[in-house]
Amino acid sequence: MSKIALVDDDRNILTSVSMTLEAEGFDVETYNDGQSALDAFNKHMPDIAVLDIKMPRMDGMDLLQRLRQKTTMPVIFLTSKDDEIDEVLGLRMGADDYVKKPFSQRLLVERIRALLRRQDAIEGVQVAESDDNKIMVRGELSMDPLRHAVTWKGKDVSLTVTEFLLLQALAQRPGFVKSRDQLMDVAYDDQVYVDDRTIDSHIKRLRKKMRTADDDFSAIETLYGIGYRYNEE
Repeated sequence: MSKIALVDDDRNILTSVSMTLEAEGFDVETYNDGQSALDAFNKHMPDIAVLDIKMPRMDGMDLLQRLRQKTTMPVIFLTSKDDEIDEVLGLRMGADDYVKKPFSQRLLVERIRALLRRQDAIEGVQVAESDDNKIMVRGELSMDPLRHAVTWKGKDVSLTVTEFLLLQALAQRPGFVKSRDQLMDVAYDDQVYVDDRTIDSHIKRLRKKMRTADDDFSAIETLYGIGYRYNEE
């Protein structure tokens, strides 16, 4: 049973989300500020932490910074829709993914499961192979779903779960166009409304990260008014 730490100063979120996660078979510990969470983590580290960014005593950014000094435990940020700057900073500091409020709890559960699968693979835990988790190679791109690992021309590229899912969806069928609606279905639960700009923002950040490995990366093509496609290089 994986142990999840849920850290948020909103008691309604702590109650409702912990009930959902416990119903999914997780062991959940809740904290209403970063300092109390850090004190508990110093005694026993959870398998994954879900952190609100804005909290009293110690916010999510400060807590993440302290955690990254001693652990690579997966961390998911909960952010408000206006926290894009915080999201970018958090990812640079070592957060693994973020989920915007208000969010579907089913979406959060899937993000947690994806990160736990990646962590298991990193730690060498045996996971049954299936078509969904086989390594995919498309030209210079290699994607390992179990390890949540991406390389381009042999160089590692660090992506969030959402970015990984979008790239995977595009690369599975090179040359075929994916509409924004189709990409929304890949990245988000059907109970969560996101507009076109959200997908565009994810693709923009995805391209930027791929260009850290190759300044000339151009495999993701925009078809204005239609969507995106992956062109094998």
